[in-house]
This record gives sequence, C-alpha cells and structure tokens, in this order.
Amino acid sequence: MISPNTIQQITSRIDIMDIVGEFVKLKKRGTNYLGLCPFHNEKTPSFTVSPAKEIFKCFGCGKSGNSITFLMEHEKYSYVEALRWLAARYNIEVEETEVSAEQKQVQQTAESLFIINSFAQQFFSEQLFKSEEGRANALSYLQERGFREAIMQKFQLGYNPESRDTLTKALLANQFNPELLPRTGLVAQRNNNELVDNYRGRIIFPIHNNTGKIIGFGARVIGKSDRGPKYINTPENEIYIKSKILYGSYFARMAIDKADECLLVEGYTDVISLHQAGIENVVASGGTSLTTDQIRIIKKYTNNLTIIYDGDNAGVKAALRGLDMALEEGLNVRLVLIPDNEDPDSYVNKVGAQAFNEFVASSKKDFILFQLEVMLKEAGTDVTRKSSVVNQIAETLSKINKAEDFTRQQDYIRQCAGLLRIDEAGLTNLVNKYKRDRISKEEKKLPFDDASQFMQDPVGQPEDVLNETSSMLLQDEAHEKNVLRVLLEYGLRVWDEHRNMADYIFEELEQFHFDNPQLEQLFDEYRNLYNRGLEPSTKTMLYHENENIRNLIINISVSPHELSQKWDEVMENMNIVNRDVSRQDVLMSVNYYKLRKIKKMIEENQRDIEHASYDDFKKLHEVHLHLKEIEKELTRQLGTVIIK
Repeated sequence: MISPNTIQQITSRIDIMDIVGEFVKLKKRGTNYLGLCPFHNEKTPSFTVSPAKEIFKCFGCGKSGNSITFLMEHEKYSYVEALRWLAARYNIEVEETEVSAEQKQVQQTAESLFIINSFAQQFFSEQLFKSEEGRANALSYLQERGFREAIMQKFQLGYNPESRDTLTKALLANQFNPELLPRTGLVAQRNNNELVDNYRGRIIFPIHNNTGKIIGFGARVIGKSDRGPKYINTPENEIYIKSKILYGSYFARMAIDKADECLLVEGYTDVISLHQAGIENVVASGGTSLTTDQIRIIKKYTNNLTIIYDGDNAGVKAALRGLDMALEEGLNVRLVLIPDNEDPDSYVNKVGAQAFNEFVASSKKDFILFQLEVMLKEAGTDVTRKSSVVNQIAETLSKINKAEDFTRQQDYIRQCAGLLRIDEAGLTNLVNKYKRDRISKEEKKLPFDDASQFMQDPVGQPEDVLNETSSMLLQDEAHEKNVLRVLLEYGLRVWDEHRNMADYIFEELEQFHFDNPQLEQLFDEYRNLYNRGLEPSTKTMLYHENENIRNLIINISVSPHELSQKWDEVMENMNIVNRDVSRQDVLMSVNYYKLRKIKKMIEENQRDIEHASYDDFKKLHEVHLHLKEIEKELTRQLGTVIIK
C-alpha cells in the first residue's frame, strides 16, 4: 500500500483547479468556479469548485468531494489508482508499505490493462516503422492514402503482423498475465485455450482517453478485403466504454476550445487527415449515434457542434441520430454533407485545407430545419405521416429549454410552422405540451431528499415566519452547520493571548449539544483531533477516512448561493475590504446558535409550566427568568456586533 508520508505529500500538493479543470470547462464566479457537471446531464451550470477549500459540489445531482474522490468518480479509479495518478502528475515518488500478496494482486490487476495497452502500442508502432513487413504492407498503404509520417507518429499508429501470434509471444515474454490478455481484445483465445493475435495483418489506431492514456484500439484491414469486418474494435472492459469515447478528443481539446467549435466526423482516418491539414478541432464518433456522454465531452469545450458526414442516405441518417440529446445539452448544431460520394478524409485531400474550410463555412445547414425537410420528403402526401412529423418536430423543439434559448425556440417554431403550413400558435401549444409532460415526469422521479437540497437555508428570516416544524428544523440545522463552518475555517486562529478560536467555541458550547447526530459526530471528531495536538481544518479533514465526515464537511463548506459581483463595490464602500472579519463571524455564529438553543429551552420550559404543580411552577418560573436574561444578553450582543 502507499505510505502515509506519500499520501501527505500528494494531498499537500493537490490543486483542485488543476485536476478538475482537466475534465471540466470552468468559469470564475465570485470566489468560486462554475461549470457543467460531468456526472449528470444539465443545461444550467450547477457544478461548483472552491479553490480555497479544495472541494467540488454539484447542486444539481448532489455529488461532492475533493480532488481524489473526483478522479475516483470521473475516471473510475480506485483510491490507490487516484493517488498514483496524482503522484505521477506532481512528480512525487511513491513509497510502498508492506502489503499482503492478495492486496498486491488486486493492485496489479487494476493497473494491468493500461500497461498492456501501452506495451502493445509501442510494439505496433515498431512493427509499422521498422519491420520489413510493416513498411511494405501498412506504411506504404498509409503513405499512398496521403498520410505523412509525422501525423502517424502523433496518433501513434501501428501495425499487427500477419503471423499467428507475434504480439502474443511478446506479451507473454514480458510476463503479462495471460488471463487478462483476452479482455484487452488484443489476443483471442481459441477452443484449445491457445492464445493468438486478434488483429493480424491490420493497421492499428490507438484510442486515448482525455488524459492521453491508451484505453483501446481500432484495427483496420489494409485496402479492400473480404477477410472479416473492415474494423475490429476493443471489446468493452474496465477502461474502455464505447459510449464514453470520442476518437481524437485528447488531441483536439485545446483546438476546440480555441475555435469555439467542434467538428464531428465518423472515422479515424477522417480525424487524422483533417489534423494533417491543420484542422485540429475535430473528433470522431466511430459511425455510431451520439450518446449523452459523448455530447458532454464536446460540451466541456464548446456549445457549437458541426457534424460533417457523407452525403449519402446512410450518412444523413447517422447525422440525424442523437439530435435531441444535443439540443437538451444546449448545443448549437449544424450539419455539413460532403458531396460526390466523398468523405472528409478524401475530400480534404482532394481540395486542400483552405477550400475544405470554405466549403464547411458555406455549407452549414440548420440541423432542425434539415431534419424537418428530410421527414417531410419521406412523408410525401400521406396525411398520417405528416401528422407524425408535426408531433416529432414539436417534441424536438420542446427540448430547447434553456431560458436564454427562448428567442431561438420561438424562431424555430415560426420557421417550422411555415414549412409545415400549419398555424404557428398551434405548434407553440404543442411544443409547450411536450415540455409540460417532460417536466411532470421529471418531478415525479425526483425524491424528496433530492428536491430539498434546492431549498435555501432560512437563516436571517424573521422568527415569526418560521412557525412550521419543518422550517424550524431547517433553521436549527442551519445554525449548527454555521458553527461547524467557522470552527473548520477559523478554529486554528488566535482568539486571545490564551486561546485559539476553537478553544473559545468549545467553551461557549460546552452546555449545549447538536440536534443532528451527524453534525455532533463531526464536532466531536474535530475536538478529538484538536486535543491530540493536530491541526484540523476544512482542507485536512477533506481526506478523513470516514466518508460521512468528508461529505458533511463539503456540504457545510460550499453554498449554492453566490454573492453578486456588485457585492465587491458594497464592501468597498463600507471600507471593510480585505479586513479580517473572522472574529465577528465566530462571535455571531456562536451567539446565534446559543440563541436558538435558549429559545427552544424557553419553549420547553413554558410547556412544563402549563402542567406544573405550585412548587414546580416556582422553580420553573425561576428557570424561565434566568433563560430570558440569557436571551436578552445574547440579543444585545448580536445587536451591537459591528465590523471593526
């Protein structure tokens, strides 16, 4: 296992913006950063990253965590794999503690697929560029297709020899586990348990994930051949999930972001040819219909998607698949159909990069209107089929549901109503019906716990408004969370010459307890760590071994409500910018907490008075007066707290 010293080095070096920014496009919003959540489909950003607190939180789906848990969730790494990934990124040497043989085997298995793929890629490249067979069969073919060696090296192309088991022998000779080899797709197992190469005599296209690691391969026959399918792809396994992959995305990320447009093509060679021509903002779907995960990869970098497919019927149908999902994600989709039975690969080689770019710019079709034209052409004069087209296009338009896209949606309704020769108001009503139906279905699926996270904590609302039990409970919990927030944030700062702020909070809350047992557990754990001479804080406790404590810290530390940018001006006018307000924050948080507890004690005491005997009444009345004095003093302190 990885040593505690190494883990400490890793956690001290982590920059959450560096890690999360690798996978999510983030924009600054106040002190935090905001982006589209990579864990669920959303149109409006609710994924928040706090650089100061080193945490992320999605207020849509509820996922939260630190840099390590982000990698575990997003990349499907184990805890150890995530640590190793971070260690490699920050050039930290990993120290190992003694582990059992069983633990060591689990660790090796988790890493083996990546290692096998990396070895295979180097083997294939060597065969392509250095072996006589590879140069004669594969390299010459690729050169005839117009591919230069530099672009082949960039995409790490390779060749698997014709012989039965050249790669297999190399893998076994390097001590790779023979039981894992068939899961990579590189090797096939025959009935007699014989292991043989699966991609014999084929050109190899490595497939990379967003961090550049090789997760699988595509193997293409050379030229036209009747021997098996044109392409063989890696079977799905622990690291290769086809629906979550866009070929070339690792090489295209920066170019897509810079151009603010993603070009989507079908095949590997389309991507490589366009890159060679200097058109680098391009990825391939592999000829399958777009999936939500693929669309979200694009959405990380741009809202503008241009689909470039062959102009034949198959190309048109392939292009139209996935349209509704793209609209739901808020993408602006355009379509370009390559003419004369060409594909992007052959067309860019035929006309050159400049003419190709000019053709794409001048030939972009609006995706929705093009889809409608295709459907109307297929429907012809059939009234029933035309009615079906009306419903289909209305359902499609209903998925343009972002508030900022309202004008765009209305313009589509006007144009589609004209093409359909129907009343515009009628189409609007139908679109709204589909929208209401979808919202109704989504609300029915939303559990109460999920819905409650969108409620704002009612801190600061007038007491007489919060009469219902649920509101009271929410307010009590809000004050408890707020005390824990200031404890985590300021606990190690100095309160006076004898105490830290944590000492002050412990003393003030000594006679009280938390109503929420989980919050009580976090408070006790902080106090335990503090009393042991450690230095607990939001950042250090983010890596606590108890997952419940980690999640509580994140929920306490991140708020879904951001300050207006105007707030900076207000603070400046109050002449308190850049001043330390931690003392006032702690004082007010503790006093509000105590005031809530005292009010509850007064209410409980009053209920006891109503049923008390004469002797008990006298004692309870004295308690009442004492509690009211405390309440009065706390109210006075809260009323006179100013920021100095």
